[in-house]
Amino acid sequence: QVQLVESGGGSVQAGGSLRLSCAVFGYPYSTYCMAWFRQAPGKEREGVARIKPGGIITYWADSVKDRFTISEDNAKNTLYLQMNSLKPEDTGVYYCAADLPKYGGSCLTPYKYWGQGTQVTVSS
Repeated sequence: QVQLVESGGGSVQAGGSLRLSCAVFGYPYSTYCMAWFRQAPGKEREGVARIKPGGIITYWADSVKDRFTISEDNAKNTLYLQMNSLKPEDTGVYYCAADLPKYGGSCLTPYKYWGQGTQVTVSS
């Protein structure tokens, strides 16, 4: 049974920082594509960043480059998202997701496994 459990969300003022964690259970962590997504109120879910097996990182959202850092600790089966210089537009529910690499080793969407989400609220 694959399970993803996020934590670390909360409420901060603009300019603040949060670190999200995603604990992974039920599969060999290092063989999966891992990613963070977010959904702002009234908007569609968007990809934030992902890590391929082997550690190659892509930031999907231009708005988070230079402010957010995705990382992982394979020994702890945990994915992280360090979020600095937070802005009100970063407000939303943040989800971690996982899936096996697709044909050719790609880590494109869609992802099969999802966490329950953690709320991030940034006030101005």
